[in-house]
Amino acid sequence: MSSFPQYRPRRLRRTAALRNLVRETHLAPAQLVLPVFVRDGRRLRQPVGSMPGVNQTSVDEMLRDAESAAKAGVGGIILFGVPETKDATGSSAWDEKGAVQTAVRALKKEIPDLVVITDVCMCEYTDHGHCGVLKDGEVDNDATLELLSRAALSHAQAGADIVAPSDMMDGRVRAIRSALDAEGYSSTSILSYAAKYASAYYGPFREAAESAPQTGDRRGYQMDPGNAEEALREVRSDIEEGADAVMVKPAGPYLDIVARVKAETGYPVAAYQVSGEFAMICAAADRGWIDRERVMLESLLGIRRAGADFIVTYFATEAAGRL
Repeated sequence: MSSFPQYRPRRLRRTAALRNLVRETHLAPAQLVLPVFVRDGRRLRQPVGSMPGVNQTSVDEMLRDAESAAKAGVGGIILFGVPETKDATGSSAWDEKGAVQTAVRALKKEIPDLVVITDVCMCEYTDHGHCGVLKDGEVDNDATLELLSRAALSHAQAGADIVAPSDMMDGRVRAIRSALDAEGYSSTSILSYAAKYASAYYGPFREAAESAPQTGDRRGYQMDPGNAEEALREVRSDIEEGADAVMVKPAGPYLDIVARVKAETGYPVAAYQVSGEFAMICAAADRGWIDRERVMLESLLGIRRAGADFIVTYFATEAAGRL
C-alpha cells in the first residue's frame, strides 16, 4: 500500500459538517445588497415583466421590502429612481422631493441600521435615456459632472450612507467628492461603478428603470467587454480621485476582473449580479432545467470566491433566507 496516496481529499468531504469546517469561502447575508426601484405614489407595486419577483414600488411599499431584507440580515439596499417627468438634463435627479430622496429619508427613519446606497446616474431621468447631457448627439462628459454632483449631494442631504455613481464619466468621482466635502458631507462614502462594461446583460434592468437610450447605445462611455487592463486603469483612477469602494459590473461574466481588482488594489470590491444574470437563472429554473436555490447560491458563492467583498443582487433577500 506504500504507493497509495496518503492525502485523500475525500476524507473531509464525507459530511456537511466536515465540508463546512474546511470551507474556504463563506457567503453571509450581510454581504448582500438588494436593488430596488422607487417611484412616486402610494400603495404602488408594479411588476417588472422580465424580472420575476422584482417590482417598481412607491416608497411605502419599498419600506416593506426593505424591512423583509433587513430581517433576513441583508447588509444594504441600493435605490434607483423612476421619475414621473424627464427632460434633457435629468433635473428630477436632484429634486429634494424625488422618489429616491424621499425613500432615503424614510429608510433612515424606519430602518436606521440598514446601509442605504443610492445610484447616481442620469439615464433614468433624461428624456433621451443617456447617462449625461447630450451635445451634438454625444454625451458631454464635463457638463455632466456638475449634474452628477448635484444629484449625489441631494442624496447625501437626504441621509444616504453611500452614493454610487454609475455613469462612467471621466472625473466624476473627484467632482462628487469635492461637492460633498464642500457642503460638509465628508463622511458620505462613494462606491464607484469603476469597471462598468457595455454589456448585453442589462436588458431587463432597462425595463425596470425605464432607462433605455432613445437613440444609439452606451458603448461610447461604458467599457469594451474585451478589455481587462483598461478596467484596472479605471479602478486606479477612481481610487486616486477618492472612491471608498469600487464595483465591477456585471459580475458573472467578469469574475476575472473582480479577482484582479481585489488582488491588485486590496480595496473593498463590490460586484453587481445584474438583471440579465438574474433573469436567466429564473427562466431556466421556471422551466425545470436547473435547481433555482442551488444555482442562486452557487453563483453568489462564485462571485465571493473571485474576491468580491459584497454583492449587489436581486436575489439578496431570498438568498439571505437560505443561508
